[in-house]
Amino acid sequence: MNFHGDDVRPSPPEKALFHVIAAPMEQSVSYGVGAARGPAAIISASRQLELLTDYGVPADHGIYTAAVDCQGDTAAALARIEEAVAYTCGLGKIPALLGGEHTVTLGAIRALKKFHSHFGVIHFDAHADLRDRYEGSPSSHACVMRRVHELGVPLFQIATRAYSLEEQKYRQENTTSLAFVDARDLSGQANLVLPAFIPEEIYISFDVDAFDTAVMPATGTPVPGGLSWWRAMDLLEQIMANRHCIGLDVVELAPIAGLHFADFTAAQLVYNLMALTAQSGTADQLTLSRGSDWHNRAATFDDLNQ
Repeated sequence: MNFHGDDVRPSPPEKALFHVIAAPMEQSVSYGVGAARGPAAIISASRQLELLTDYGVPADHGIYTAAVDCQGDTAAALARIEEAVAYTCGLGKIPALLGGEHTVTLGAIRALKKFHSHFGVIHFDAHADLRDRYEGSPSSHACVMRRVHELGVPLFQIATRAYSLEEQKYRQENTTSLAFVDARDLSGQANLVLPAFIPEEIYISFDVDAFDTAVMPATGTPVPGGLSWWRAMDLLEQIMANRHCIGLDVVELAPIAGLHFADFTAAQLVYNLMALTAQSGTADQLTLSRGSDWHNRAATFDDLNQ
């Protein structure tokens, strides 16, 4: 199935600004299950979306839809995700990754680092995901942002409200490249101030449990006290007003039979993120940045994978 369905003719990968990449990975979920069904549910629900959003018509920029085989062990699945995202980046396009568990983000970030020398991650989530290991695994969904940060990527976390003592300590020890605004603190804060260390180029990783459970009950580890729909949109608008989004993911949807509004909410979030990205001028920025060095890196990646 193609994202947005029959009313949007699929674009070839070299023409589409947005590459929707389904990554139904579910290796380490630790409470509710079903994240592997999330990408298909989002794509199915996207068939009910209107073309127009509050931020324009992202479909006008072209949408290409692909899928990654996430069977096998974690390392193999992440390698295939990395390859898919690198293909998108090599074309100068914007990956929109659909999880699956949050671990999929690591594959995307590894790929982006081959093409972008300096970018930050804006991370929407109920959880900090900064554990070194969880249930014995360093590749758990509860560790993904620790692994991302260890790659040298600055990190700003939004709407967090459930984290361990270990994660709190890691935050305290890494204040020059890691900052956060917890959900409780957002309630009285009108304007979002991004840390100075977050570069102009950003990747947005949105775990759907960043939403309040009333907005998004269909997720593996729901936590009360999260974002409303319009508060999330307001925050994304503020971010995109001053940054260029080079990639995004929406993860951890665990569909519930008969509760299709949650699937639709996730699909609308993906589509709105595309619209905000296009509105921010990211496409023009990518075109300007695709000089000889970009092409050399793309060629090197192609050589390695032949």
